[in-house]
Amino acid sequence: MRARRSKDQIIVEILNMCEKGENLTGIVYRTNTSFAGIKAYLTVLIKNDLLICQDASPRIYKATPKGLEIRDRLEKLHKVMEGLKI
Repeated sequence: MRARRSKDQIIVEILNMCEKGENLTGIVYRTNTSFAGIKAYLTVLIKNDLLICQDASPRIYKATPKGLEIRDRLEKLHKVMEGLKI
């Protein structure tokens, strides 16, 4: 069984898969979360200029340069925290 993920880990996953663009269904299935949960994350990420929504059919979510920078910083922080062995 998979351990529970933190919100920042889910954000990193979303930003990773949206680097080149991803639709809502792909994000939900690849992050193994619910549509309602992902929609809440997407709303926050878009509001903070970490993602953009390209109006196509289906809608495509793409990480912004700011989003990719935040992703990189979070990944580095996760590596440091793993090394602490708390």
